[in-house]
Amino acid sequence: MKLSAYASYKPSGVEWLGEVPAHWEVKAARFGYLIQLGKMLQPEQGSETETEVPYLKSQHVQWEAIRIVELPTMWASPTDEIKYGIKDGDLLVCEGGDVGRAGIVINPPPSTIIQNALHRVRSYKENNLRFLMYVLEHATSQSWFEVLCNRSTIAHFTAEKFGALRLPMPTSEEQQTIAGFLDAQTAKIDTLLAKKRQFIDKHQEKRSALIARTVTRGLPPAAAQAVGLEPNPAMKDSGLTWLGDIPSHWQTIAVKHIVVIPITDGPHETPEFIDSGIPFASAEAVWDGKVHLTSVRGYISEDDHQHYGRKYLPRRDDIFIVKSGSTTGKIAIVDFDDEFNVWSPLAAVRCDLLKALPQFVFYALDSDYFQGLIQVSWSFGTQPNIGMGVLGNLNVVLPPINEQQAIAAYLDRETARIGQLTAKVETAIARLTEYRQALITAAVTGKIDVRAYASSRSHPAIAS
Repeated sequence: MKLSAYASYKPSGVEWLGEVPAHWEVKAARFGYLIQLGKMLQPEQGSETETEVPYLKSQHVQWEAIRIVELPTMWASPTDEIKYGIKDGDLLVCEGGDVGRAGIVINPPPSTIIQNALHRVRSYKENNLRFLMYVLEHATSQSWFEVLCNRSTIAHFTAEKFGALRLPMPTSEEQQTIAGFLDAQTAKIDTLLAKKRQFIDKHQEKRSALIARTVTRGLPPAAAQAVGLEPNPAMKDSGLTWLGDIPSHWQTIAVKHIVVIPITDGPHETPEFIDSGIPFASAEAVWDGKVHLTSVRGYISEDDHQHYGRKYLPRRDDIFIVKSGSTTGKIAIVDFDDEFNVWSPLAAVRCDLLKALPQFVFYALDSDYFQGLIQVSWSFGTQPNIGMGVLGNLNVVLPPINEQQAIAAYLDRETARIGQLTAKVETAIARLTEYRQALITAAVTGKIDVRAYASSRSHPAIAS
C-alpha cells in the first residue's frame, strides 16, 4: 500500500503526536466529546424506585470491542439509568486498571449502565468515536497514559484528565475517512492474525497429543525399532479407568515414590527484596516448560538465600509444579546451573535417578493426562490450589530407565521441531501486530494521507 504524506505540517504542541497536518486542529477532548464517568457500585437498594440493572466494568472493555456476557448487577434509579446508561455505538474508556483501553458498544442489554471504573464517551460536534478510539490506541502505544496517570501509584484516568487531553481533530468528514480506512485495514490484518493463531493452536494440540500418547503408550513402532525397543509391546490394563491400557512391562506409581527428597516448596514468608542479588522466582517465572530468571519476583540477599536454602535449594534437573494461583499445574524443568531460590507457590520434584529420569518425568507431568489429574484434584479458594501431599499421591506411568531415556530423547526432538514451526509463526504475528499499530499511528497522527485511498475504494474505476 503506497500512501503519501500531507502537503504541509505544523507542530501539534503534544509530545505523543508530534507534527500534524497543517489544516488539522488540536483541542482538549472536552471540546469534541461528551465524557461521563460511571456510577459508584451500589450493592443494596436505596429506594423503592430503584431496580437491579446490569452494569459494565473495566474487565469488560477490550481494545476496540466490549465483552457483554454474564454481566453483574447493581441497584440504580431511573435517573441513574439515564445518566449512566449506554447505547449502541458508545465508546467506553477505562478510568482505572489498564487506563485508556477503549472499545465500542454493540447491542447492549436494555438498562445496562457503567460502573465508575469506566467513562462513557459520546460525540460532540459530529466528532467520530472510532477515530478517537484509534487515537487512544496510539497514545497507549506511546506509553502516554503511564506519564499522564503516574503508574507509580494506582493509575486513574480521571474525567478531568480525560477532558484536558489534547487530541488531533481534523474535520468530522476526515475523521470518518480515517476511521473507515483503519476499520478496513485492521480487519484484514486481524483475519491474518487469527489464521496464524489457529496454526499455533493446532500445533500446540498436536504437541500435547504427541506427549500424552508417548508417555503412556511408548514410542511409535518405527522409532522404537530404530533404538532397539519392542515396536509392538504387549499391553495390560493400567488399573486406572481414565488411562486405559499401558505396555505390560510398565508400572503406575505415585509421584512421591520416584523422588529422592520429599516434594517441597519455597518459604511461606515474604522476603525483603533488594535491587540485585540472588534471583527469587515464583509462578510468573514458569512458562514454556522452563524457569525464566528474567521474570523473577525480585532479588534476595545471600544471607536470605542461605537461610531459605536450609529447607530447599534448587538445582539443575529439578522440576517445578505451580501449586497455587491462576497458572496452577504449569510445569518447568531447571536447565541451568545459576543460583536462585523459589517462593511457596512452586512445588519442587527432585527425581531419584535410579527410578526416574527428570526429562521423562517432566514430559509425564506436563502431559494432558497428568494435568487432568491436577485439575480434578485441586481445591478452590479465590484461586486454584493443590497441596504437596495431593501432588505426591497422583500417579504417573513409568517405563524402565532405558525406555524413559529413549522417550525423552524422541520427545525432545519432536517437540523442538514443532517449537521451531510455531516460533516462526509467532515472529510473523509479532511483525503483523507491530505493523497494525504502526498503521494506526500513521493514520491518526496524519503521517499518511488516506483520503485518496478511501476515494479510490469508493470509485473502483479509479483504483484500476
